[in-house]
Amino acid sequence: MSTTPPRRALIVIDVQNEYVTGNFRIEYPDVASSLANIGKAMDAAKARNIPIVMVQHVLPEEFPIFATGSDGVKLHPIVATRHYDHLVTKTLPSTFAGTDFGAWLKSNEIDTLTVIGYMTHNCNDSTIRQAMHEGYNVEYLPDAAGSLPYKNNAGSATAEEIHRVVTVVMESAYAAVMSTEDWIASLETDKHAPRDNIYLSNQRAITGR
Repeated sequence: MSTTPPRRALIVIDVQNEYVTGNFRIEYPDVASSLANIGKAMDAAKARNIPIVMVQHVLPEEFPIFATGSDGVKLHPIVATRHYDHLVTKTLPSTFAGTDFGAWLKSNEIDTLTVIGYMTHNCNDSTIRQAMHEGYNVEYLPDAAGSLPYKNNAGSATAEEIHRVVTVVMESAYAAVMSTEDWIASLETDKHAPRDNIYLSNQRAITGR
């Protein structure tokens, strides 16, 4: 764990109408609660001069979700009305893929990414994993995020199951997981938040400790 103060950026992923009033609605946690926490995190970042990256998923106009020109593709008012420093438009799950995101992080000497937004198991997960692999410290606020349910040839899972399991996996290796309130409090310490590791996560499950 680095002893130098973190150079953070708050990464606000795909907080768009599609997930709230559109064809792809977040079910867990309650979307009103996660939206409120997203707003709190953005306000806290702005107050501390932490740069905010807004991420927007945009697909061709014939797609059923995030279609160009649709109401669903628009940023939700909770984020659209707040300050942000850089907008990244993407077409793939990871914020890094095919965008200027990585170059922006380097040019601003960012070493720590705090990830919020939607969805826990898709764009958040992809971005967090790639960030960790590229050497960034990552923080994840699951109460400022959310999931929806799936059913396919592999089976089915509720939004709560998906959100919970992915969050546990994130903490095991990829990101320091904490609540929005704990993250805001941690900003006063100016230190990197610790994350767990896969061995200890497994041992606790085996021993029950």
